[in-house]
Amino acid sequence: MIEKIMAQARNISDQPAAGNAPLPTIESSIVPHQSIGGRALMAVVAIMTFLASLTTGAVMLVRANAADWQTEVLREVTIQIRPGAGRDLEASVKTAVDIARSFSGISDVRPYSKEESAQLLEPWIGSGLAVSDLPVPRVIIVKLASGAQPDIPAMRKALTDKVPGASLDDHRGWIDRMRAMSDFVVVGGIIVLGLVIAATILSVSFATSGAMAANRPVIEVLHFIGARDRFIAGQFQRHFLWLGLKGGAIGGAAAILLFALIAPIEAMIRGTAGAEQFAALFGSITMGATGYVVILLQIILIAAVAAESSRRTVNQTIASI
Repeated sequence: MIEKIMAQARNISDQPAAGNAPLPTIESSIVPHQSIGGRALMAVVAIMTFLASLTTGAVMLVRANAADWQTEVLREVTIQIRPGAGRDLEASVKTAVDIARSFSGISDVRPYSKEESAQLLEPWIGSGLAVSDLPVPRVIIVKLASGAQPDIPAMRKALTDKVPGASLDDHRGWIDRMRAMSDFVVVGGIIVLGLVIAATILSVSFATSGAMAANRPVIEVLHFIGARDRFIAGQFQRHFLWLGLKGGAIGGAAAILLFALIAPIEAMIRGTAGAEQFAALFGSITMGATGYVVILLQIILIAAVAAESSRRTVNQTIASI
């Protein structure tokens, strides 16, 4: 390799100087394309991209489902009427329904029967138990019209004044908890993504340093005969950009395939008890086209990070020669 570079240096010295004449190209690359270190780095980049894509996809799913949950919860309020001694519970339910329907912005008011209200307790007390003797409150679901903002405080006051034992819950506490949970997941995902990028930068930096140590005599000769630092750094930058693209494409494709397989698997197990509970807790786990585009952009980002970190490492090494 060194003899070949020296021969090209002699050819350069024999040629007349020309301001715009292109420099002769080196036949062999400074950085070997096929090496154990290169394959190991590509595997590391693939793993990092896979983990980063899973993190990004999970964050996007949580954000989307949290937004759906909040929208759904915001469109409902719940009225509870607790039974008491000497109270006509059915009359109280009818009065509460009339009060709710009298407000503008209400699309539907549905009172639960005594049996339906008792069924809401089954997840906690089990089925087959006699709940007739328990003071089970009656529940009324009030659905709000899309885009409407009824006067909830006025409705709460009217219910409290006219219906003994009535209370209204607009689920603000649940919405705040959902928002806090989704924000926590997003922050955690950003931290994980930052750690993945940092690990990629460190891996590429060490790989670049190793490649430069192995090819230091060649780099010194190139530097001695007048090769520009930008040319030498460009060789490494293109090499690691290609490695980053290949590793990122492998890891990103694996993540896209995993997300694409979730939809048919979800369809196969739909209707089972486990699937219903999972859907109730986490919502839909199907990623849209936006998620796949973000993963593709992430592949390009990781490849660019690999190329830029290698360029900086090469420039720092050359400066020390």
